[in-house]
Amino acid sequence: MWKYIIRRSLQAIPLLIIISIISFLLMTLAPGSPLDVYRSSEGAEAVDTSAIEERLGLNQPIYIQYLKWLKLLVLEGDLGYSFEDGRPVMEKISERIPATMLLMGVAIVLSVILAVPIGVYSAVKKYSLFDNFFTSFTYVGIAVPSFYLSLMAILLFSLKLDLFPPSDMMSVYDRFDFMDRLKHLVLPASVLCFGLIASKSRYMRSSMLEVIKQDYVRTARAKGVSENKVIYKHALRNALLPLITILGLQLPALFGGALFVEQIFAWPGMGRLAVNAIFVRDYQVIMGTTMFAGIMVVLGNLLADILYAVVDPRIQYGKN
Repeated sequence: MWKYIIRRSLQAIPLLIIISIISFLLMTLAPGSPLDVYRSSEGAEAVDTSAIEERLGLNQPIYIQYLKWLKLLVLEGDLGYSFEDGRPVMEKISERIPATMLLMGVAIVLSVILAVPIGVYSAVKKYSLFDNFFTSFTYVGIAVPSFYLSLMAILLFSLKLDLFPPSDMMSVYDRFDFMDRLKHLVLPASVLCFGLIASKSRYMRSSMLEVIKQDYVRTARAKGVSENKVIYKHALRNALLPLITILGLQLPALFGGALFVEQIFAWPGMGRLAVNAIFVRDYQVIMGTTMFAGIMVVLGNLLADILYAVVDPRIQYGKN
C-alpha cells in the first residue's frame, strides 16, 4: 500500500503542473489587472503604475511570470507575496485552512452518517412512502443552488426565528466558547451537507439495489441468514464502493461549493479568501488557492483508492 501511495503521489506531479499552467493562463488572460486597484484609488494620478508593474513583475511575458512562480514554488516551497497587502500567500492560506477544513469536515461526516442509512433503507423498502419521499428530496437537494439555500437559511433561521447567527465563525474572540462556535457552524455546514446528503443517498440507493440482486445475497438468504445480517454485513460493504468513488470526487467539488457558502456566511475560510482575491485580481493568492484545490483533487482520489482496500480486502494495491 505504501508503495502504491508513493507511486500515485509522484504521478500527481504532472497533473498539478498542468493545472497550474491552465490556471495561470486563464487568470492572466482574463480582463483586468492587479494594477486596476491602484488606478481606482484616490490620488491615482500621482501613482506611478509603471513602477508598480515592474516591481510586481507584471511587465514581463506570461511564460516568464509563470516560470518564476513555478521556480519559487518548487525550489523554496513558497507561493510568493500577495499583491493586495504584501503578506506571504502561504501565511494567508495557512490562516484560512483550519476554518475550511472544519466546515468541510463536518459537512462530509454528517452527510455520510445520514446518507448511508437513508440510501440503504430506501433500497430495502423500494417504492415505499419513505423511498418516495427521499427520492423527491434528492431531486430538490441536487437542484437547489448552495447560494440560494444559504440566503434562505439566513432569512429563516437567523432573521425570522433568531436561532443561529447569520455570519462569521464566532462571537467570542477572547476565549474559546464551544457553544458559540457550534451555533455559528450549524447553518453553513447544514447548507453544504444538504446537497451532499441528496447525492450520496441517491448513489447509495442505486448501489444497494444492484447488490441485493447478486447471487451471493440470494444464497445467504436461502441459508436462513437474518435479513439485517444479509443487508448490513454482506451487501453493505460492496454497495459502499461506488459511494467511496463519489466521496473522493466530491472533495474538490465541495471546496467549490464552499466558495459561495463562505462568502455569504462571512466564514473566514479558503473560499472567502479566493473570492476576495478574484475581486482584487491578486494573482498570487488566486494561484495559491487553485493549487490547494488541485491538491484536494489528488488527495480525494488517493483517499478513495485507500478506502477501496479497507472496505474490500480483495483489493491489493501493493502487489500491482
